[in-house]
Amino acid sequence: MTDEQTNPSASRRKTVLAATAAVVVLGAIGIFFVLPAETGIDPTGFGETSGLSEMANPQAGEFLERGRNRKGAFTPTATPPEAEPGKTDHWTFELHPYQEIELKYVLDKDAPITFAWRADGPLNFDMHAHPFAGGEALTESYAVDKADRQSGRYVAPFAGIHGWHWQNRTMNTVKLTLDASGKITGSKLLDGRGEKDRELMPEPQ
Repeated sequence: MTDEQTNPSASRRKTVLAATAAVVVLGAIGIFFVLPAETGIDPTGFGETSGLSEMANPQAGEFLERGRNRKGAFTPTATPPEAEPGKTDHWTFELHPYQEIELKYVLDKDAPITFAWRADGPLNFDMHAHPFAGGEALTESYAVDKADRQSGRYVAPFAGIHGWHWQNRTMNTVKLTLDASGKITGSKLLDGRGEKDRELMPEPQ
């Protein structure tokens, strides 16, 4: 007789250990490989160093190259710039661990805005835009980085949707604050539940 036949509890322990090991291996595969490749979420940093994160958006490189070739659209500044004549907007949002959000402004062609956003923790961000005519296939990215702030002046190269995608890739809640001013005709928020219009908000006094 085998050990399993003479000692059923030993057999059960082996089954449990094997099942536990399988779960651990599958979990590690998901964290190290599947999440970065499928969603861009990279809790260990392995996806970024291995290039797997780029697989979540295979067009990201194309969008960034297109934006870099666009002259005169985005001018970064070291400090928040002076307000641009027109409308103003003040927006705050708390991103929970691994949460993401997009805020976009509706701008006409050649409409200027100045902006400054800051966060109390590092955020992965993509400043980008796409035209009404042609849609997201013609997206241009002007800055893709990880930081806790960004400021500058932006002149819309086309009529369309212009703004930022932020993602909190930490285990801490991060508060984000954005101030903008200029020839803004509307604003939209995009999250996992879809897109919705939002009203511009004045900065509290």
